[in-house]
Amino acid sequence: MTCNVQFEGVFCPSITITNADGTIDYDNWGKHLDHLIDAGIDGVLLFGSIGEFYAIDVKTKAEAVRFAVSKVAGRMKVLVGVGDTNLDNVRTLAAESEAAGADALVAVSPYYFGPSPDCAKRYFSAVAKATTLPVILYNFPARTGNDLTPELVADLAAENQNIVGIKDTVDTISHTRKVIAAVRKVNPSFSVLSGFDEYYTVNRISGGNGVLCGLTNVEPETFVSLHHAWQSGDYATAIKSAERISYLMRLYDTADLFISAIKGAVKAKGLPIDTSIHEPAVQLTDEQYRNIQSILK
Repeated sequence: MTCNVQFEGVFCPSITITNADGTIDYDNWGKHLDHLIDAGIDGVLLFGSIGEFYAIDVKTKAEAVRFAVSKVAGRMKVLVGVGDTNLDNVRTLAAESEAAGADALVAVSPYYFGPSPDCAKRYFSAVAKATTLPVILYNFPARTGNDLTPELVADLAAENQNIVGIKDTVDTISHTRKVIAAVRKVNPSFSVLSGFDEYYTVNRISGGNGVLCGLTNVEPETFVSLHHAWQSGDYATAIKSAERISYLMRLYDTADLFISAIKGAVKAKGLPIDTSIHEPAVQLTDEQYRNIQSILK
């Protein structure tokens, strides 16, 4: 474990719970947030990929951030995804989130035109300068079309004091390990979280700080058990929890888009939510939902 790390443990990129018409279902979302807190999750990310950030307008996001900060009331950290292809929208949501009392911002690379290293450096530095909040980089090259290399992450951390962490959603631990090695030379307390659920243990072995991953919506208790067991050296329990997470990974393959799968699994666990996701999309079918129920049994 590194010293004075602000973001360590298990973080949940929350689904955005909506009604069938696309408006936010604050009642069930509040219950979901309470469940995460009761399970011991360290923090929640609003409007990550699973939170459908790409399909929701800034005004609605700002309203939801105010709701979540009030609902959580300091019981876990509230992170806000400010991803957008328009920097003005990023700045607006950053300001709204800071005013609402959020704990940090999470910034994904602008997509469509995957930025060059120079462009990425300008973009993320602009995000950092737009706020006094800590900023966590979000690297998801499979979706954005470009990779935040270890060298680029280290440069950004060196040049921007409030860029303090990264969610590395790359399906190889060697990338994350190289990020850790490069950035810790610049900032020994820089937080490195893996975006893939089954990478908790190998992330920690590599010197990282945990996960920010989707299945925490479904079984937050399993992830918290894994984290606490790892911290205390109870590796038998850690392995048991990791095996359960490995089994649950098959949920991601049950739907056309992983967001539908996670919403379906949350519903199957007992929260009576609508599983609709924003169009254009292939919605969860009854057959797929039954498959999800079968996996969870």
